[in-house]
Amino acid sequence: MTELNLELVDVNIQEFYGPNNENFKTLKSYFPKLKIVGRGRTISAVGNEDLLQALDQKIAQIITHIQHFNQLKEKDVEHILELDSSTQKTMTNAKEVLVHGVNGKLIKAHTPGQIELVDKVYKNDMVFAIGPAGTGKTYTSVALAVQALKNKEVRRIILTRPAVEAGESLGFLPGDLKEKLDPYLQPLYDALKDMIHFEKLNSYYEKGIIEVAPLAFMRGRTLDEAFVILDEAQNTTHAQMKMFLTRMGKNAKFIITGDPEQVDLPPKQKSGLKEAMSILDNVDGIGMVKLTEKDVVRHKLVGKILQAYKKVDNQ
Repeated sequence: MTELNLELVDVNIQEFYGPNNENFKTLKSYFPKLKIVGRGRTISAVGNEDLLQALDQKIAQIITHIQHFNQLKEKDVEHILELDSSTQKTMTNAKEVLVHGVNGKLIKAHTPGQIELVDKVYKNDMVFAIGPAGTGKTYTSVALAVQALKNKEVRRIILTRPAVEAGESLGFLPGDLKEKLDPYLQPLYDALKDMIHFEKLNSYYEKGIIEVAPLAFMRGRTLDEAFVILDEAQNTTHAQMKMFLTRMGKNAKFIITGDPEQVDLPPKQKSGLKEAMSILDNVDGIGMVKLTEKDVVRHKLVGKILQAYKKVDNQ
């Protein structure tokens, strides 16, 4: 039996332990064969030398996370404990702040899936990001687009979604075409409002620097020097997806997001997202990212709800 004694230096121990010691309890549960005791800034553990070394590494990673993000939630501890060393290195080296948002809000990638998305976008001109609701696919993608615009890597941002839910009933909705379509595009507007001040955002809309439009508006265009996001891509058809992907012009970045399990197309209609990911899986320059329930950044119940539904759907 070997003993390990650690001193928690340069870290907020309240964040480290968590409310009612929940973070520390999660850490201990990951090493059931070790006897781990925490007293203030001192952590003592007894057990197998290899396990003690692994514990030492995980505690160092947890401390690094607190120093980078100034917070530590139970879910963060779970992520860190499940990560291998190479993924943790990517997390540590990821650009910390994507965008300095409105009212001092710092927009960052917080979960392993979001950090992988950031990494893939930096390395590829086209990225598919799939996953369930609440995993931050759209929000992180918009932050990357705003970052690229602010860094003058692109000249404009184009955000688009298929308005599949509208169908033939679109004409019965009140207002002009923009007013009819805006409800389907609202999540994109909401993300932008977090990241760009109101006056500046309106100026970008007026000058065409930022465009939020339904997918049908992309037909026949060549999108040069643009950061383009296709959201809710599971609701595209084969023809729509092929049309969109071939709009890519010079110095462009494309992100395609969606949840393949939430297709709103007619029953016999194939999702263009599923098909495209299969066809393009091994194409050099295209990245694929799959976010999971563990990347959910909404209320913690959302992750549990998704897991519960997943069990029923798989029966």
